[in-house]
Amino acid sequence: FHVEALQELLDNDSSFGFIVIDGNGCLYGRVTGNTREVINQFTVDLPKKHGRGGQSAQRFGRIREEKRHHYVRKVAEHAVKHFIEDNKVTVAGIILAGSAELKNDLRDSDLFDPRLRAKVIKIVDVSYGGVNGFDQAISLSQECLADVRLVQETKLIEKFFEEIALDTGKFVYGILDTLKALDMGAVETLIVWESLDVNRVILNGPDGSEVERFLTPAQEADRSNYLDKDTGVELDVRESMPMLEWLTEVYKEKGAALELVTDRSPVGPQFVKGFGGMGALLRYKADVSLLDVDENDLYYDDDEEVVEDDDDDFF
Repeated sequence: FHVEALQELLDNDSSFGFIVIDGNGCLYGRVTGNTREVINQFTVDLPKKHGRGGQSAQRFGRIREEKRHHYVRKVAEHAVKHFIEDNKVTVAGIILAGSAELKNDLRDSDLFDPRLRAKVIKIVDVSYGGVNGFDQAISLSQECLADVRLVQETKLIEKFFEEIALDTGKFVYGILDTLKALDMGAVETLIVWESLDVNRVILNGPDGSEVERFLTPAQEADRSNYLDKDTGVELDVRESMPMLEWLTEVYKEKGAALELVTDRSPVGPQFVKGFGGMGALLRYKADVSLLDVDENDLYYDDDEEVVEDDDDDFF
């Protein structure tokens, strides 16, 4: 199977911006999943502190502060260029790094866009500038980045639970009901457990048509799930692939966003066990039960094993 699209989605759940600034230059970077990218960097030649006294020192001090001010302005302007697009911040959080006070000067400066300042989640001291400083900043920020991802995941699932509690009708859960809503274009955000172990199996129907079924590995081993429901004839398998991989190929065509979640957040286990590890927030109120599709579905019990409804046919 081609899992590149799935891996890219897993890696791209959140992006974080890095600004590494010191007296020699500035680097802008982005970390997405396990991938780090240097967006841009430039050098600067700031005057060193002047050791002489008198008026010469005062004049030199003013020149130095002016150049420092211009440098901070340039750093702030480039930050907007790299981390804001269409008036929206493009990263989940920003880490400021450096070996001196310039990183704090940037954070506190009126020149730093307030939208970016609000996204600063950590300030770290690093021993280097440039790429080496970027790598060190990533290492020092790992725990913080993981926490941010879990916070975002928690907010998403809590919003899903809130829609259910308010009975807005703008939600759906369970594999088949969610796929019905996806097929009708009603899904705004598709939420799927990243470890959902279900395959999409395509069988050759008696008349040459495609018969689609969603089966767990245990169900795939049960030959009764390959029988035609009308004739009882066993159908041949045309194709079988992980449902997650299939979703990465089709969700954009349906105009939906796909969010893969874990069971490591405070609300993750409830989503996985209580709602089958798959659900969606809808654009509008929709009653998927009106669609002409069988109502069987998959759910997770308290032992985290997939169990099925009384009928073994999943379509």
